[in-house]
Order: sequence, then structure tokens, then C-alpha cells
Amino acid sequence: MDCKVYSKDGRELRTIELDESVFGLPDNEDIIWYAINNELANKRQGTACTKDRGEVHGSNSKPYKQKGTGRARRGDKKSPVLVGGGVVFGPKPRDYSYSMPKKAKRLAMKTILSLKARNETLKIIEDFSIESGKTRDLAGLLKNFNPGTRTVLVLKDDDRMIKQAAANIPWLSYLSYNRLRAHDLFYGRQVLMLETAAKNLNSFYGSGSEKEAGQ
Repeated sequence: MDCKVYSKDGRELRTIELDESVFGLPDNEDIIWYAINNELANKRQGTACTKDRGEVHGSNSKPYKQKGTGRARRGDKKSPVLVGGGVVFGPKPRDYSYSMPKKAKRLAMKTILSLKARNETLKIIEDFSIESGKTRDLAGLLKNFNPGTRTVLVLKDDDRMIKQAAANIPWLSYLSYNRLRAHDLFYGRQVLMLETAAKNLNSFYGSGSEKEAGQ
């Protein structure tokens, strides 16, 4: 499939050929949901911790005798039914992370890229760099591409200066082409991709890449 390539000032320059096996897949909501939930689960800290009645500090003695008072039977002050007592079935530290099959993760990324290309929210931009590393210079460049919209910038490599310039733009996130995140891609209102990154994705996620990667 052909996709337009834009200059830094928003003008159409040429077209680029995108691999149908990467940017032309049908919708698959299940695999997208699976990938996003996997990422969110892996980010959870799992540090929540509560004390049960055996861990709460307090006396083990009964507040009053068992019989003869006319009142209900009462255990110690650490009972879960009392204020300051233990918590029943409360959270304990745990690991929420789990692994996702590599083929499924790759399929999820390709499905999201295909969705963005089909909805015309994916734009290919000629390669650029921000030599100064200043936010002002990058923001000035992005003003030609719907500034203020939740945007994902896909880089061709780990460009330190672009990342430094993008750090202070609240509506912009950046990803390297070989380390995509399903959550950021899916919820981005527009995806701006450098031309070399698009070419790299053709080979990185292309039809022959899985066999080469040992998958």
C-alpha cells in the first residue's frame, strides 16, 4: 500500500510503499486488548499491603467476659469487625506481571499500525533531528501537524536530542520503531512516523521477519 510522505512544514513530498503484512491487516480487537492489558499489568507495582488480625498490634484479651453480661460474644480488639482491627482478605504484595507470546505481541503491534493507517491517523514525515535538543524547536516543527492532539512520534533510532526535546511536551510521546508500546500507539490520536522508521518497520515486522527472528 502507498502512503504519502510529508515534509517538516506539512507539504506532501512523495509516496512510500508500506508492507501489507504490517500496515494492511484486518481489525482484531481481542489481540489489541490482550497486548494493552499485558503492558498495564507489567507496570503495576503490586506493593499494596494490609494487616490481618494476626498482624495488628493490640491485646489478645477479651474486652469483657464471655457470659453473664447479656451482650454478644466478643473476641479480642483486633477483630475485623472493630475499628482499628485487622482486614479480611486484604491485598498483599504480589507480582501482577505475566509474559505474552512473542508472535501475539507482534501481531498486536501490526494490527494497531494497520488500524492507524486505515483511519488515516498515521502520517509519514521526512527524517529530521533536533540538533539543539530544545523543546521550542520541536514544538515549532510539530505545529504543522495538529498540535495539542495526543500524538505518538515513532523514531528511526534512539535519537537522544529528539527525546530530550519531547520530554516537556505533555501531549507528545515517543517510541523507537523496534520498541513499540501497544497502549501508546492505540490511544494516540495521531501517529507521526519518520520515513526511515516506516522502512525499518517493513523489514522488522514484515512477512519474512518472524522466521529470521527465530519465531
